Amino acid sequence: MPRVKETGRKMLFIIAVVSVYLASVISTADSSYVAAVYEHKVILNPDPRTPMSRHEALQHMQKNLDIYEEQAARAAQQGAQILVFPEDGIHGFNFTRSSIAAYLETIPNPQEESWNPCTEPERHNNTEVHNHIFRFCDGKKTLIVFDWALLSSGSQGSWPIYSVGCNMPYSHNMSLCLNLIIFDYVCDSKVLQRLSCMARRNNLYLVANMPDLQPCPLKTSPTSTCPPDGRWQFNTNVAFRSDGLLIARYHKQNLFFEQSFDTPPEVEVITFDTPFAGKFGLFICFDILFHDPAVVLVEMGVRQLIFPTAWMNTLPLLDSVQFHSAFSLGANVTLLAANLRNDRLIMKGSGIYTPFSATYHHAWKGDPEEGRLLVARVPVLEPLEVKQSAAKEVEAGGGESASSVATDSGRCHQDSCDDHSPHSVHPSHPTFISSMMYDTFTFVLLNVTQGDVKVCNGTFCCHLQYRWLLQDHKELYALGAFAGLHTVDGRYALQVCAIVRCGGLDQSSCGQEVEEAESKMDFLLEGNFDTKYVYPSILTSRMFLEQPESLEKAADMRVTMKHSNMKSGLVTACLYGRMYHLDNE
Repeated sequence: MPRVKETGRKMLFIIAVVSVYLASVISTADSSYVAAVYEHKVILNPDPRTPMSRHEALQHMQKNLDIYEEQAARAAQQGAQILVFPEDGIHGFNFTRSSIAAYLETIPNPQEESWNPCTEPERHNNTEVHNHIFRFCDGKKTLIVFDWALLSSGSQGSWPIYSVGCNMPYSHNMSLCLNLIIFDYVCDSKVLQRLSCMARRNNLYLVANMPDLQPCPLKTSPTSTCPPDGRWQFNTNVAFRSDGLLIARYHKQNLFFEQSFDTPPEVEVITFDTPFAGKFGLFICFDILFHDPAVVLVEMGVRQLIFPTAWMNTLPLLDSVQFHSAFSLGANVTLLAANLRNDRLIMKGSGIYTPFSATYHHAWKGDPEEGRLLVARVPVLEPLEVKQSAAKEVEAGGGESASSVATDSGRCHQDSCDDHSPHSVHPSHPTFISSMMYDTFTFVLLNVTQGDVKVCNGTFCCHLQYRWLLQDHKELYALGAFAGLHTVDGRYALQVCAIVRCGGLDQSSCGQEVEEAESKMDFLLEGNFDTKYVYPSILTSRMFLEQPESLEKAADMRVTMKHSNMKSGLVTACLYGRMYHLDNE
């Protein structure tokens, strides 16, 4: 467990461990790089559902970009080679499809053309956006000139157009003057230009999130059905090289109640290369809970992943630092996670996570609501072969610095658990049902000093060996199991084993949100999973992370997590299994 550094109530946590995963770090003279993520207190539009002019939208976004400028300079001063900003950090959220129009910029596809917005700022003001369709800008309106035959009478009503009072008026706020359409937004690239120059000025790779407007049909999906208003609006990551070149564009696949954006007609699997760490992959927020594109990237062998997010914390299982570190460990990747800071919406928690270390910040009650820049040197992870064996064992010893060495073989400590693993023990204990995060878990209480317990939800079973470090602890804990389809705020299939501190002293409180705890235990937790996609985590009081002492994934997909000598009270210890193949059943 790390030593905690506190200035006032500001907390920066660093976990460092050494494991057999170190064998997968590139063994070169320069096998590490400096990464930075910025947790941003976004300045919001106070009335996001009311349309505004492009000038007003730019004035709003420049306030957030001014902060980005300051943080990029700070990151560069600390040696950062790559900097990640959060989802929605420039423009905010809660827009309607029409009210976000003034915030949109058309982002060209870097896979099709090379463009540096900083050095060529006017290049995309007048351009062909599709075959025989041309766009011109006069600084006030966007003019689309097209072949008359391209616009059928049946599609005329879908164009989001400003009426100019021509001879062919339509009730859908559109006018046709021969082959001219006038749109009520400007096609400048002010945000792209500023981000590009930010990367160039500070000589670092930079990833940010912004809204993208694309004409329909898309070049990448010419047969896809157009949205009713005739344009695509995407939640988008953009990546810039250290000279300002736009090198990657990713459209978010898994939207979370985002009515202003469209789901791309095809999943995009986007990567970019760097000279210091090889290939990085891109995805956004809710994407992390689904197979595409996150797991696709991992199974392609991409080991460095960039993750802008606007994550609303949900305990006991999906707090930001809890699950993001779990994904890093379970997928054996580095995850650069930049979150927003908005206390009203419980958005907080950013980090730089590797399979054996974590540099993160999670604000606590009473902390100033402000941004936080995290900078850390992390090892370059070597690309793994696709579909590598799941039979891996991690041996990890918690320490105060990166020089710590493994302190345990992964077997049970003689004074903390017996010589057998819990899957060989099948005692009978009273079970009960309680809801946790809207899912019906089967629980068994952990109300003796030490024990071996088993709980099943259907055919899925979890086993636990445990020993309380203090016999007179006064908090109630339970072991829970769930296997099924989660259907609230998303649809995804799960198999979960979780040790949780209950909200009170009655079993009906098990599964409630808890942030603090005093009780500590040594434990060996195991699940007989039907999936290889299992993400382990240990979350302790006040949102501290502890690294599992050992983690074993067997060939039969049985997963075992062991931990002892906890430094803080246990909030949740979890094996979070994702049954991606059952999501649509």
